Amino acid sequence: MREVLGELLRAWRAGRPAGLATVTATWSSAPRGPGASMLVLEDGTTVGSVSGGCVEGAVHDLCREVARTGVARTTRYGVSDDDAFEVGLPCGGTIELFVQPAGFPELPVLAAAVDDGRPVALLTCVEGPPERVGRHLVVTPDGRQGSLGADRVDDAATDDGRGLLAAGRSGLLHYGPDGQRRGTGLTVFVTSFAPAARMLVFGATDHAAAVARIGAFLGYRVTVCDARPVFATTDRFPGADEVVVDWPHRYLAAEASGGRLDERTVVCVLTHDPKFDVPVLEVALRLPVAYVGAMGSRRTHDDRLKRLREAGLGEAELARLCSPIGLDLGGRTPEETAVSVAAEIVALRWNGTGERLTRTSGPVHG
Repeated sequence: MREVLGELLRAWRAGRPAGLATVTATWSSAPRGPGASMLVLEDGTTVGSVSGGCVEGAVHDLCREVARTGVARTTRYGVSDDDAFEVGLPCGGTIELFVQPAGFPELPVLAAAVDDGRPVALLTCVEGPPERVGRHLVVTPDGRQGSLGADRVDDAATDDGRGLLAAGRSGLLHYGPDGQRRGTGLTVFVTSFAPAARMLVFGATDHAAAVARIGAFLGYRVTVCDARPVFATTDRFPGADEVVVDWPHRYLAAEASGGRLDERTVVCVLTHDPKFDVPVLEVALRLPVAYVGAMGSRRTHDDRLKRLREAGLGEAELARLCSPIGLDLGGRTPEETAVSVAAEIVALRWNGTGERLTRTSGPVHG
């Protein structure tokens, strides 16, 4: 939804009717996840996507209808629909959408937070009493604006929404009509706008440059760090958001103590030098980050494990280390190696097997 916010805000401020469709739930091989959105303006202009093309035409028409009537709707598309051939999902999945008239008073607060890179969540009532459907609550880690219709609902949804925001996740919350946590009848969708997850690349090498480029492509905010100023330059790493000259372990410890890392952070150690990689891995493997990978031969890996054990790391911590880094794709060049590293990060994030899809069964998208 991030890409549609600017156009959505402009349309709302100009008083131009528009319809906004948001994916609220998916089943099986749905092509886009919860939070994916598509905005359709009164002239038919479209921003964003909810299905990668499968049902865009039908959703486009529905958005224009909602923009015209001002009445929000929930709809579902999947292969079981009577009109599946016309507007169904040929990939075999099902998506549920909430389509609403675009614009609400809390929108400027939401857009400003997103533009500033501050974590913020948009909570929308998508099911419940008619007077509450379509109401919004904008939640930040230390405040909120708007209302879902009652203080008890707002309090419960704020707490739960902050939990999803901290994890960078979007999803549905279910309550009773008056906000009871064990009840049903009221459904709230949380769209999280967390700052981009970080990728920390240690070692100013050609492989690091390739990993930095593919990390940026995946949406990470990429930092390259090396203690050698002659190698750690912005000219050598145009794909990185920042290049830092510092000892890797010292920089990583400072970022952790400053609260600038989270459970989505990935760490790639590409130094090939034990005086750099062992100290930084000693710090990294003790942090609650998503991924820690290190480059090197199997002999280097065995020596590295020995040194890390001598430094006091336990077997549970060592088991988190992805080394040698990456999946076995048979690559040779730095760019091909970077693809294998990215593949391993994605596979671990979504519990993928790394197996060829032609040899597997079940949903293509998890």
